[in-house]
Amino acid sequence: MRIAVVGATGMVGTVMLQVLREENFPVTELIPVASEKSVGQVIHFGGIDCPVVGLQTAVDMKPDLAIFSAGGDTSLEWAPKFAAAGTTVIDNSSAWRMDPSKKLIVPEVNGHLLTKEDKIIANPNCSTIQLVLALAPLHKAYGVKRVVVSTYQSITGTGVKAVEQMENERNGISGDMVYPYPIDKNCLPHCDAFLENGYTKEEMKLTNETKKILDPVINVTATAVRVPVVGGHSEAVNIQFEKDFEVGAVRKLLHDAPGITLKDDPTTNTYPMPKYAEGKNDVFVGRIRRDESQPNTVNMWIVADNLRKGAATNAVQIAKLLIENKLV
Repeated sequence: MRIAVVGATGMVGTVMLQVLREENFPVTELIPVASEKSVGQVIHFGGIDCPVVGLQTAVDMKPDLAIFSAGGDTSLEWAPKFAAAGTTVIDNSSAWRMDPSKKLIVPEVNGHLLTKEDKIIANPNCSTIQLVLALAPLHKAYGVKRVVVSTYQSITGTGVKAVEQMENERNGISGDMVYPYPIDKNCLPHCDAFLENGYTKEEMKLTNETKKILDPVINVTATAVRVPVVGGHSEAVNIQFEKDFEVGAVRKLLHDAPGITLKDDPTTNTYPMPKYAEGKNDVFVGRIRRDESQPNTVNMWIVADNLRKGAATNAVQIAKLLIENKLV
């Protein structure tokens, strides 16, 4: 299997290569792809030195799969060129997510929808992936009616320059500001750009992508907050169901769901945290309790490494699913 990783030198691309190694992915040839300034660099993979190439060179090499993590504009321009060359593209940007002709995939939730005809497949937003993974088994059992989600998102979701900003602030160094305010010892209720409706793009991604992946009738409202954390994204989630439930049954459904690790024992202070989730591929769920203010409603806390399951791991899992089902 000849695999191109577009954006191989970036933060998510680096994790993607790491996940490919860990998963013993059947790579017969790795084609690392990056911008012209990175062309010629060497990436070590599987005991082989792989030179970084440019986008057109990669298209001409006609890989079997191309996993993109290079931004929306790059994806809009180049994903169709790869697809026209016969390559199946898995794209990690927001470029194709809400395109009605493209599938938005979390393998454990809707991977069965993939076919050979899907040449450009969208990887959902990081905060959406961990949310829908926890919602899916509960929606099947009780019918999710409404979701209120507040996120506590790692600065790694912004990129390496955000990490540099926080480190500079902690070390008293003046440097470039990715955010409009300091992030260290602070929380910014501002993830991505503001829209005309007063929500940010990140908040509307949670709304629109959840509907597309799970069910368009689910009402979702979100507040996305950037916090001075590196390990992963956290979400406080309030879920209203059509049917009543037992808290123990909710715990069991989540415990048994693929891709989820239940960490929910207040008596031992066991609950998910970014510090624990960092470097792991699962989504962690805890603090499960009935909302006593209204019927058929539960609260929970969901945490995942946004660079792993929120991006690289999910993309690699899509690729594995395509191979296992002989769709590439």
